[in-house]
Formats: sequence, structure tokens, C-alpha cells
Amino acid sequence: MIAHKKEFYGGAGMMVVFAVVLIIIFSPVFKGQNALEYLDALYNSISKGSAYYIPKVKEEVDKFSGNSVSVTLAMANEEQAKQTALLFMKGDALVNVSGTELKVTGDLAKILNNCLADADDMYNNLGNKVSSKYGYDEKRVLYNWWKASKAVDKDLKKQKLFTEAKVVASVIKKTVETSYNYYKIESQKISDRLGVVLFSLIFYVAYTLWYGFSIMFMFEGWGMRLEH
Repeated sequence: MIAHKKEFYGGAGMMVVFAVVLIIIFSPVFKGQNALEYLDALYNSISKGSAYYIPKVKEEVDKFSGNSVSVTLAMANEEQAKQTALLFMKGDALVNVSGTELKVTGDLAKILNNCLADADDMYNNLGNKVSSKYGYDEKRVLYNWWKASKAVDKDLKKQKLFTEAKVVASVIKKTVETSYNYYKIESQKISDRLGVVLFSLIFYVAYTLWYGFSIMFMFEGWGMRLEH
């Protein structure tokens, strides 16, 4: 039984508005995307602009110029081993492929700078440049860099070359992973989309409060009240 019709129907009306807006949010009204997809793409593009660490990492890598390393890497299969060998050879390393195993010897800075060059192209969405360089899919190239670099890091630690392993880990985390995750996303500055960002945040708070008050008014209409 409705005790207070004004509060109940007011709350019910607010709930209807909430539902209509929710339907719009999940409708493809933003260039074929719904609101959540649009905002997800927007925030990804904004975050990409603040995730460019390649020049700084290159400074770390260059300190290892002339530092020769020898590592043994195990790949998942023979195809990946052959593909990965190309990555190291482009960095002037000597590579011996035996089944799924790679034995690599070369200048650490040259190897990693080649990796950084590929990561930089991928960050700037120049995937065709990377794929033509090695003759296979650009995302596979970056995945192979990630897999191989992980193996290099592990082998260097076994050799107690912790300083060298640290710079390899930095390349993985700050460049390879970042470039892979942000590939084909256009970078934007938050200052360029400040209005949309502020609106989305204010709307989120207001929309949540709207829902809360609609529930509260409906319960009050039923005669139920919150007490301190």
C-alpha cells in the first residue's frame, strides 16, 4: 500500500528517467559505439599520451653500448624460434637456432635499441613498417620481443648479471608492453578533451545520486524511512 503518493510517484518517475538514460547509454549512438565503449576509447587515448617512456629508456639502454652478452633462450615452437632469431639478427647479434632453442651473442645496447625502434613504431601505429621489416604480423613481432626479452632477463639473472637484467626488464615493462597494449589507439591530450572528461565525471556522480534518490523516494512513498 502506498502511504505517500507524491514521494512514491516522484521516485518512480525518476526511476523511469534513469532507465531511459540507461538504454541510451548502452545504445550505439556515439559513432557506432555505446557510451561506455566511447568513454573507454577516450580514456585509453588520453592515458596513451602519458605512457611514452621510450626516449628515457633509450638513455638507460645506451649505457650498455659495447657490453656483450651471451644468452640461451627457449621458445614455444620452431616457428617462433625462427621468427625471434630475426629480431636479434637485426640488432647485429649472432644467433644459432637449434629446434626451439636460440643461442644469442651480441651487444646488449644494439639488441635492445632494435627492440626500442620496433616498440616506437608500434606506439606510433606504424605497424606496416614493423611487419615489412621482418616479414610477418607486427603484433606477433612485438609478442616475440616480449617472450624473448623475458627469456633474456631470466638467463641474465642466472648468470648473476643483475644490472643487465634490470635494463631488459625496463624495456619489457615500459616499452614493449605499453606499445603492444596501445597499438592502433590514437593518442590525445587531456587538455584537448577536458570538457568531455569533466562532463563524464560529473554525469557519473549525478546519475548515481539520481538512482539513489529515486529508490529513497519510492521507499518513503511506501511508508519506509531511513532513521539515524
